[in-house]
Amino acid sequence: MTEQASNLSDQEKIEFCQERIGYHFSNVELLRSALTHASGAVNRLASNERLEFLGDSILGFTICEWLFKEHVEYLEGELTQIKSTVVSRRVCARVSLQLELEECLILGKGMQQAHGVPKSLLSDVYEAIIAAIYLDGGFAAAQEFIIRTIGHELQQAVQGHSVGNYKSALQQLSQRENGAAPAYRLLSETGPDHSKMFQIAAEIKNRKFTPAWGRTKKDAEQRAAGNALAELNGEAPPYTD
Repeated sequence: MTEQASNLSDQEKIEFCQERIGYHFSNVELLRSALTHASGAVNRLASNERLEFLGDSILGFTICEWLFKEHVEYLEGELTQIKSTVVSRRVCARVSLQLELEECLILGKGMQQAHGVPKSLLSDVYEAIIAAIYLDGGFAAAQEFIIRTIGHELQQAVQGHSVGNYKSALQQLSQRENGAAPAYRLLSETGPDHSKMFQIAAEIKNRKFTPAWGRTKKDAEQRAAGNALAELNGEAPPYTD
């Protein structure tokens, strides 16, 4: 927390916070509670701990719903991996820093450190603000705030999951551009049972892409998807052997 922030009144912090988060409260006492750490509250029930508990659930549900609707190609395990990446104290603290919520915290004197507040406080205040917005403006307002502020982190998590996963990337592209999932056609297989090779081609709406060989059908499908992605980007297919 900067020296300037520590000199702000609670009301000034509330006003600054509303500008930073892009939401103005009908009941500003909800925001005051969300910004108040236990060290700065008259008692723990007056702190942001209960709001943080509620906000954590709203955040988790919002991310799950977004992933479920936007990425129909992912299985449950993949959805869980991406969700756990985004709904983490590290990411919430990073978003708090971007929103400058550290400047808005209402803390006891013992917590006002020149080198900044603990990351856990930054994570907690972000989730507490989510709950405060939900209680003040409803679920849609809370969801809009979440997607607007954590959306970049969410997209990064999705992209990171797709790196090296050609099938997933092709699925996303095909759903977005064509409204249809790609199909994979087994064209040929060769070799003895213990050491087969499979040739598979990806197709999207009757457009056939360069086939690829693999030691398993799954591997051949990944390579075929890689070829399709390359050709859709006007590039030479990488898997032609």
